[in-house]
Amino acid sequence: MARFDKVTVLQKIGSTGMVPVFYHKDAEVAKKVVKACYEGGVRAFEFTNRGDFAHEVFAEIVKFAAKECPEMAIGVGSIVDPATAALYLQLGACFVVGPLFNPEVAKVCNRRLVAYTPGCGSISEVGMAQEVGCDLCKVFPGDVLGANFVKGLMAPMPWSKLMVTGGVEPTRENLTAWFKAGVYCVGMGSKLFPNDRVKTEDWNYVTEKCKEALACIAELR
Repeated sequence: MARFDKVTVLQKIGSTGMVPVFYHKDAEVAKKVVKACYEGGVRAFEFTNRGDFAHEVFAEIVKFAAKECPEMAIGVGSIVDPATAALYLQLGACFVVGPLFNPEVAKVCNRRLVAYTPGCGSISEVGMAQEVGCDLCKVFPGDVLGANFVKGLMAPMPWSKLMVTGGVEPTRENLTAWFKAGVYCVGMGSKLFPNDRVKTEDWNYVTEKCKEALACIAELR
């Protein structure tokens, strides 16, 4: 069962404005990344369902975070169907994120009061997702849709809470464009965890990048 409910998770995401997005087949590496992000101020972390036995790695991360990162909400990403969502909910996922919008996933998550953030590529998709209880929608792929898409959507639908993922970088220029457009938060992956830094286990780099990005976001708001 999720350690944090929907309302609490959305508050955590909203208070920081950033959700790291990461996958690694080695649970020990994933744990160290989670810890590095936690020390950098992150309070919501998305582990993506990208490889074989990813759910086993996820289970280890959830157990680790409960002890070592008590305020961290661990969520799962890349979910496209209700069966997979149910599997991760059973393993303790505090929120579920997808590259697309599937209303059947919303039903599974709503039963457990777990936040579902679907990937939406049009204003109509965002509207349909909101109708089934998706308080936070993911603009994806962000690097394709661009900041003007967010700005255009927010004009007629200012109540919308949007998380952009794809092409987000931990730089002032990039973050400024997204937050000026009106995003609620950003999802950040490879730019926050360069492969060379992960391979050399430079966790201090990850921690410092998280601190820098969160400080920048706080200023922009």
